[in-house]
Amino acid sequence: MMEKFFKLEENGTTVKTEVIAGFTTFMTMAYILAVNPNILSAAGMDPNAVMIATALASFVGTLLMAVLANYPFALAPGMGLNAYFAYSVVIGMDYSWQIALFAVFVEGILFIALSLTNVREAIFNAIPMTLKSAVSAGIGLFIAFIGLQDAKLIVHNDSTLVTYQTFKGDTFRSVGVGAILALVGILITAILLVKQVKGGILISILATWLLGILCELAGIYVPSPDAGMYSVIPAGIASLDFSSFQKTFGAVFTIDFSSLHIWDFAIVMFSFLFVDLFDTLGALIGVSSKADMLDEDGKLPRIKPALLSDAIATCIGALFGTSTTTTYVESASGVTAGGRTGLTSLTTALLFLLSVVFSPLFLSIPSFAIAPALIIVGFYMMGSVAKIDFEDMGDAIPAFLCIIAMPLAYSISEGISIGVISWTLINLLTGKASEKRISVLMYFLTFVFILKYILL
Repeated sequence: MMEKFFKLEENGTTVKTEVIAGFTTFMTMAYILAVNPNILSAAGMDPNAVMIATALASFVGTLLMAVLANYPFALAPGMGLNAYFAYSVVIGMDYSWQIALFAVFVEGILFIALSLTNVREAIFNAIPMTLKSAVSAGIGLFIAFIGLQDAKLIVHNDSTLVTYQTFKGDTFRSVGVGAILALVGILITAILLVKQVKGGILISILATWLLGILCELAGIYVPSPDAGMYSVIPAGIASLDFSSFQKTFGAVFTIDFSSLHIWDFAIVMFSFLFVDLFDTLGALIGVSSKADMLDEDGKLPRIKPALLSDAIATCIGALFGTSTTTTYVESASGVTAGGRTGLTSLTTALLFLLSVVFSPLFLSIPSFAIAPALIIVGFYMMGSVAKIDFEDMGDAIPAFLCIIAMPLAYSISEGISIGVISWTLINLLTGKASEKRISVLMYFLTFVFILKYILL
């Protein structure tokens, strides 16, 4: 049955490989179950309700991707979009979180319309292969940078913005030991991958977590919530108390429309729409490039159901009570582990569903155990740089700008914006428009991106 539905043999994979890949993707994404409630609670939302909404939205979105598109891509409430939701819309613009959820819901409806009318597919296909390779490499740098930060190996510094961990001071037994365990995790992952051990990334996450538990039991690692370092020993296995979910479920329809300012609401909704659109396209480009799923024209087969899954998940996530649900670049970890079909995403979806019950267990997975996987996956995705023709400056310079913008601007969509603007303008102003076959849609995207920087 699995073979027939997911076409495993046709995609050169097996049930075992797909299940391991699904576990790996989930383990690298599980942090969202802890991070999203923390961020949205700043908007006044109940963290337990948000945790349940996050898990259910991730389950539904990833399940849709498995069933409708048969791709190994996983979905969850997007990082960055949740911060914009809480800090910009609710706190900055003084809107209620219910109105912010309504904006996400409306954005999802528009996304469904765009997906059904081929607009999103046309945008995906209009981006040249050079920029698609750059997007994949840029995402690699971006998620590696996130991994280094999660591991506390790279930390904030007032004079240089970022610097390395010093491994001394009062926080050594929490932050310092966690960073050292992350380095050990990177070493374990690298050794397993060099030895071509199946499921090496998943094994390294579990091994690093186990080392953390042993260090905490021995008193070597000391949790420090103030420093963002928590106990790695599960407080429990399961919890069946779901009563808090009613605080966010359906809240999107309980708003006071009299307090809604149409122009401000439109700006909020289109901001969600813009960032979600290009974060999703960036993730699809990056992960599908890594998995060699793009055809000779740089197009992704079955992209319409993939985009539709993403759009429907955004609406359902808003109904459950969470910010925009989107395709995750961490899906690349499952692809790296061999995932090629929807069976990978089905496995990940079921784990998200289980996490509603087994939240105490999953939430105890430390960031220093997950970080090595993100760093190594970043390394894998950087391989797309080899597909860029650095002898052609009209391609190479925009590709470089796209790559470097993602980690430095901390945004996939900003990297795409800068890449598209620079590629179009450089080739247009150097008389290579016809040679590069710049499409009308690329001109339009360039205009829209420039307009975004002026107005938003």
